[in-house]
Amino acid sequence: MSGLNVSLGYFLAVLALSEVARRLLRRLSMLRGFSAELPASFMLVACWHELRTLMEVGAWAGGFGPDVSVTLLFLILVVHGICSQGASGNPTVTLQSFLLLKVSPWVAFSSLVGQFAGAALASALAIRYWILELTDMHMIQNMMSQDCSAALQVSVPQGAFAEGVCAFFYHLLALRLRHSTALFRVPLTALTITLLTCAASSYTTGLFNPALAFALTFHCSGYTLQEYATVYWLGPITGMTLALFLYQGHIPRLFSRNLLYSQKSRYRVPQAKTAQDQGGRTKEG
Repeated sequence: MSGLNVSLGYFLAVLALSEVARRLLRRLSMLRGFSAELPASFMLVACWHELRTLMEVGAWAGGFGPDVSVTLLFLILVVHGICSQGASGNPTVTLQSFLLLKVSPWVAFSSLVGQFAGAALASALAIRYWILELTDMHMIQNMMSQDCSAALQVSVPQGAFAEGVCAFFYHLLALRLRHSTALFRVPLTALTITLLTCAASSYTTGLFNPALAFALTFHCSGYTLQEYATVYWLGPITGMTLALFLYQGHIPRLFSRNLLYSQKSRYRVPQAKTAQDQGGRTKEG
């Protein structure tokens, strides 16, 4: 339990740092996307580093079963959804908002920069944290971090397909719940991400987040940068685009014509009475 207590303390410290960064960056009104997405991405990636340690090392060095990692993942996603105040820490969500004409190109660009910057800072924090070797699990992780194993465990086409499918269902749900209350949207989204991650864990680890994948596995040997980009960038972006097209019937940023659904009005417009009809009714009277 001491190892788990250390991990819980790490999660709380990451949450505190994220909140401090969010309050400090809130003053940058010109960089609204950057200031919102950097803390969200930092929190998500930093927590995922420790989660992956529990998944890969904790099973045999700390005696933690998969139920511990899955429960922590769900709880972290719930807390992340509540604390991020609308920010996602996920570049595909930003691109979806851009394609829906909800954000300008500048806000989308600054959000993407903030997401990858937050991921890089989180990775730097995790490495410093492992160097402390507070438990046997972290000592082993510190030694393994120099030669990490890739999250991709299948071929590149299979991995891209798995990431695309996960992103497709995630964004389809996000589009369906975007107008729902946070009390309903946050836990349901967290549960969906947790289930998709578990389903794809033996294929790609189920990340479907380009910034998260960049921080967790792009530096690991076994695949080239192009192969990683195909799986963890192209796959989720394709899945997101397909989900948006299926839900909306078109891509608002690219074209306005709805190709899937008719735009018939739900309300019947009353026809104007002609002079002939009025004259006939007058004679009858």
